[in-house]
Amino acid sequence: MANEQQVTSANDALILIERLLQFAQQRKLLNDPLDTHAARNELLSLFGFAEPFEGNVEEESLESAVPLLEPLLDYGYTIGLIPDHTTTYRDLLDARIMGLLLPRPSEASAAFTRQVKEEGLTAATDAFYNLSIDSNYIRMDRIRKNLYWLHETEFGKLEITINLSKPEKDPKEIALLKTMPQAKYPKCLLCVENVGYAGRPDHPARQNLRVLPLTLQKEQWYFQYSPYVYYNEHSIIFKGAHEPMVISHSSFARLLDFVEQFPHYFIGSNADLPIVGGSILSHDHFQGGRHVFPMETASIDAQFVDAKLPGVRFGIVNWPMSVVRVNGSTKADVHGAACRLLDEWRAYSDASADVLAFTKQEDGTLTPHNTITPIARLRDNGEYEVDLVLRNNRTSEEHPDGIFHPHQHLHHVKKENIGLIEVMGLAVLPGRLKDELEQIAAYLTGASSASAEELQETSHPLHKHAAWILSLTERFGTSNAAEQAQTIVQTETGSKFLDVLKDAGVYKRTAAGAEAFERFLTSTGLQRA
Repeated sequence: MANEQQVTSANDALILIERLLQFAQQRKLLNDPLDTHAARNELLSLFGFAEPFEGNVEEESLESAVPLLEPLLDYGYTIGLIPDHTTTYRDLLDARIMGLLLPRPSEASAAFTRQVKEEGLTAATDAFYNLSIDSNYIRMDRIRKNLYWLHETEFGKLEITINLSKPEKDPKEIALLKTMPQAKYPKCLLCVENVGYAGRPDHPARQNLRVLPLTLQKEQWYFQYSPYVYYNEHSIIFKGAHEPMVISHSSFARLLDFVEQFPHYFIGSNADLPIVGGSILSHDHFQGGRHVFPMETASIDAQFVDAKLPGVRFGIVNWPMSVVRVNGSTKADVHGAACRLLDEWRAYSDASADVLAFTKQEDGTLTPHNTITPIARLRDNGEYEVDLVLRNNRTSEEHPDGIFHPHQHLHHVKKENIGLIEVMGLAVLPGRLKDELEQIAAYLTGASSASAEELQETSHPLHKHAAWILSLTERFGTSNAAEQAQTIVQTETGSKFLDVLKDAGVYKRTAAGAEAFERFLTSTGLQRA
């Protein structure tokens, strides 16, 4: 929201424009004096000035444009560039300002290609990532507010985050959105038409977005960084055409194409069915990045081989979800193995393990339930690696939100779909938990108290956590030091996330579950190594 140090004069705004231009030059957003002149004139026009500041602006070094943008946004509000001081409107103006300081999209892409040739791929992605941060497309000032800790488990250290980077809508904005007609352009947040789009209250501005064109399987795709990075260099790879997500043989081929082009990145996809899929199923896309997730370092429980593919290894990963790891030295062999497992899993049923591939509807049509969350990597030794996470989206009377979905007793911590990022061991928990966990910790120190009856009242702000709070106070008491109480709450939250992953796993970590998992793999023709 508004900066405490309000801009009080037009002269202050003129100085801020010069400082912003200086920042853009230092961070190589503007690389030529001609571009600086043009950007200055665009900014002067935007803010209604006929001439620039004439005095001397002291040289300074800034890591971020935010300290300059905040007072400029305040000034923009005072002169009517935005109708309200809400975060949404300020973000629309923020992107408009920063878009004037960037190279055109084709120039940014050409600069990336040049840098790959001159300095190598890693240097080029580093520079493109920094451009996305310096342009304030990636809001690092907000992302740094996210809470993060590690949770030790039998499967390795899970990563736990509480997402505070995506601002909540102001009640006035929510009311406004209800009255707005449904827009048709861009079709969704992932369409390439977003590049340069001015935005509106129900759609973010994208003047400061830059993307890279890619070819995957002879099709037009694009690469960009996520504005809300959940991990290092969190990337989105999206199809040029607005087509729905489908996990198919072509999906695996595209993943393997990508890791050949970006060998220092992983890439993966959410599943393509409701409940077990991601938040945007209407536009085919993947997520990638430069991060080692806990699942990647997990060991192998059991090895399998296929006599027809002697160069490929299959392994059941020691992980709370059901993961088959495929490794091989040739792309064609790994692709063929992954396709075969997808085809077999799509049609596989085992009622004793609650796995049914289809449900027959009254009209005779079959609703599919089995799909896969795939992740691909190119290992340092040149091997191709694909993790295939088996998913099933069936529901039941006992579990109406999903049999292989966080069960109801965990919804007070995590109710949302378990997508690609969480499958790999990084929890993205809702922002509400920051305050709620602090309040729960207060019960463990004795700073807060309430009876079981009070906690269970629907009017109580922590009523959804009532059973958990009573369990924690019973196990750990109410006389803990503040730091110890925080540690307890974080540890117990991590344990909840582990339970979430166990619920989402098709084959449970039991003797019967291991037997059923092996039964599926041997049904495809694989043999225990």
